Amino acid sequence: MASSTTRDLTQGPIGKTLLVFSLPILAGNVLQSLNGSINAIWVGRFLGEAAITATANANNVLFALIGLVFGIGMAATILVAQSMGARDLPQAKRVIGTSATLFGAASVGIAALGWWFSAQILIWLGTPAEAQPLAEAYLRVIFLAIPLLYLFAFVSAVMRGAGDTRTPFYFLLLVVLLDTALNPLFIFGWGPVPRMGISGSAMATLVAHCIGFAALLGWLRWRSHPLWIGSAELRLFAPDTRILRALIVKGLPMGAQMVMISMAMLMLMGMVNSHGVQLSSAYGASLQLWTYVQMPAMAIGAACSSMAAQNVGARLWARVDATARAGVLCNVLMTGTLILIAVAADRYVLSLFLPDGSPALETARHLNHIAIGSFLFFGVTFVLSGVVRSTGAVVAPLVILGIALWGVRLPVAQWLQPLWGVDAIWWSFPISAACAMLMSMGYYRWGKWRQAHMLEPAEDQLATPAEVGALPPSPVCCQSQAPEPAPELAPGLAPAR
Repeated sequence: MASSTTRDLTQGPIGKTLLVFSLPILAGNVLQSLNGSINAIWVGRFLGEAAITATANANNVLFALIGLVFGIGMAATILVAQSMGARDLPQAKRVIGTSATLFGAASVGIAALGWWFSAQILIWLGTPAEAQPLAEAYLRVIFLAIPLLYLFAFVSAVMRGAGDTRTPFYFLLLVVLLDTALNPLFIFGWGPVPRMGISGSAMATLVAHCIGFAALLGWLRWRSHPLWIGSAELRLFAPDTRILRALIVKGLPMGAQMVMISMAMLMLMGMVNSHGVQLSSAYGASLQLWTYVQMPAMAIGAACSSMAAQNVGARLWARVDATARAGVLCNVLMTGTLILIAVAADRYVLSLFLPDGSPALETARHLNHIAIGSFLFFGVTFVLSGVVRSTGAVVAPLVILGIALWGVRLPVAQWLQPLWGVDAIWWSFPISAACAMLMSMGYYRWGKWRQAHMLEPAEDQLATPAEVGALPPSPVCCQSQAPEPAPELAPGLAPAR
């Protein structure tokens, strides 16, 4: 292992390594969700149903506009993980320098455009009239926070690619504590702090991420982290053409997946909005609950992606397949358990996000019972797509997602409403998620994703990666070792050939 601040994911038992590596990611997801839920409680219970509808619409817009930039961050994370697996630390730092420049510039551009066109975007979305002024006030401040918010997420993701999930969790904890404490202060005001209303919730997010990001950079410099780019290496921030091409070619399809998801959610939000504030607020409350249900899938999937990418870099394909199997099994068990708990306790949980006595509570419970099962299928898809993308195969997951969302979910939600009423929207979730899972399993089994690559070979590159001083020899040279036993295959998932 190169440093106590990085972790070698090419060695050790698959199941245990994956679980230990993913736990800080899961804990971080819990923190972020708790933070969002606490903020939603302040907004929904004290500012009303129009306010919670405003934040639901604004957050969907935000997710859509940062999707392409976030794809670049995902591509950088995979490249860093592959470089660390190949024991090529200089390559990892070149990736970080180029991607930080591209990622930062793009996020600033999106923030500026989003702030300027906030009102028009909300009109296009069909935000209810009573919620639009609140949504615009909230969205404008959130756009100002985008560069800090997503640079923080980018640095955290790169550290996970290097095998470190604990450090990003600690600084995320700092951000969440600050955001939680500042939310009521900025919303209601106190002493010299003016009352800001719904925009105060967004301002708390901005301030918390500003402090957290500065603290994270300071820690990296103080610890002389292996991936820290010091003053003597500032040239690494000048874009490397070969890496830049990979970030764009591979990052845009991954970012397009996020945009595709968010655009589909915006279309669904438009359908829901057309039925009035009560249904919109019920849907917004359900989204808060679903955030928790999908957390194991996202944590295990992110861990599988980083772990698989390191093993792809080391060319340990048996460990790549074992990682996928372990990830699928963990997701089925963990997500299934959470779904049962969420259904049993949804009356209490959903009431936290709605005013006392709101008629939207029973509506939220009804739609939750229909749609929540989709996250079991989502977990399998998320893991397999993450493993597939770790090699650089990014087009097939995009096509699968496009078919599931735009070829299944939206048509079911729209065209079946005359037959099923508004329930067609909720049934579109499990139907489309099951289709995506089956297609993902088929591609993992029979697709040619193992032949993909993230970077085009350099003209002077040797067949094996260069070894780096102070690092152990690459496992590329140890292919003759017998692979460790892998967990049994999840039902329906055939072994890779």
